[in-house]
Amino acid sequence: MTSTSDQFRVVDADTHLTERHDLWTSRAPAGMKDQMPHVADVEGEPTWVVGNGQLGRAGAGGVIDTEEHKGRSSEALYQWTIDQIHPGAYDPVVRLETMDRAGIYAQIIFPNAVGLGGQNLSEAMPDEALRLLCLEIYNDSNAEMQAASGNRLLPMAVMPAWNIDACVREAERARTLGMRGVNMTHDPQDQGSPDLANRAWDPFWEVCAALELPVHFHIGASQTAMTFFENYAWASQQEDIALGIGGTLLFVGNSRVVVNMICSGVLERHPDLKVVSVESGAGWLPFVLEALDYEMWENAPQEREKWSLKPSEYFKRQMYATMWFERINIPALVDAVGEGNILFETDFPHPTCLYPDPLSTVNDNWRELNQDTRNKILGGNATALYRL
Repeated sequence: MTSTSDQFRVVDADTHLTERHDLWTSRAPAGMKDQMPHVADVEGEPTWVVGNGQLGRAGAGGVIDTEEHKGRSSEALYQWTIDQIHPGAYDPVVRLETMDRAGIYAQIIFPNAVGLGGQNLSEAMPDEALRLLCLEIYNDSNAEMQAASGNRLLPMAVMPAWNIDACVREAERARTLGMRGVNMTHDPQDQGSPDLANRAWDPFWEVCAALELPVHFHIGASQTAMTFFENYAWASQQEDIALGIGGTLLFVGNSRVVVNMICSGVLERHPDLKVVSVESGAGWLPFVLEALDYEMWENAPQEREKWSLKPSEYFKRQMYATMWFERINIPALVDAVGEGNILFETDFPHPTCLYPDPLSTVNDNWRELNQDTRNKILGGNATALYRL
């Protein structure tokens, strides 16, 4: 354990938990087990299936193997099974042990099988009532894990984005379960709802603000975003290179979410709402925010005059980004984005994760930051945001 964690509590704001294969079947209401998502062999591949639909391959959900070595991303993602992944990828008890060794107090957790924004459930399950039941089972399971961990493992509640009223109810229910934030798709229009700039979503933003539930937009958190990912690399690119291209552009792709949220007027109408851009990095933010300040005056001056703040000022008041591997011009980046607007992440156990000693990595990368600023990014900002 590095000395950093001895000074205060480090909070890792982006990790993933591979869903256990009996998550839904073990919790199914009487007589409904056969209607729940489960793992079956489909053409020789372990696959999450539900009815006639599929959530996707039931793989390892990460790249750290059982011997605690980092594997080749394309092999781990497309070939490994759950028995080849580090148990901390799916076992909460082992996860806590892994966190203790790394010097991390708490982790924010996002899904794998259901989709990074829950979109896979919608794609696989046409029956909305059954889909909602499966989503509630998923959130209930995560809330129980959070409680059992002593609020060290903090999954974000996945929202039923196909129905705005259902999102309001699930956000309220998540708060009663003790959950500390919600996980939202970028593109609810993929699932039949209005897009997020539509005023119909105001009741959802209002309840999230009132209940202190920050809204999270993870990279790749919609069918639209993953379509971009699959097409970012030219078709003739080698497989490993294509993954590197896709991963890089997914980070920058979250600028679409940040810019649209600011320009939608949501932050103007709901000044207490907090929004997190997850696993996106932060290096692109100064340019995008500067460009948006300029573009709004150039192209939409009448609309811009209705706002009380510049776009970049809305970000500093209400938005956050996560950061982990970045190391170039860090003091200037932090000054431009705001030391109160950056959260630390490791992305365990996904391909880009900092492993096995994340704090040594950031201590080296962020050596030019003063200790107070480091403390805010490594844990202070998240401690306040997630009410730890």
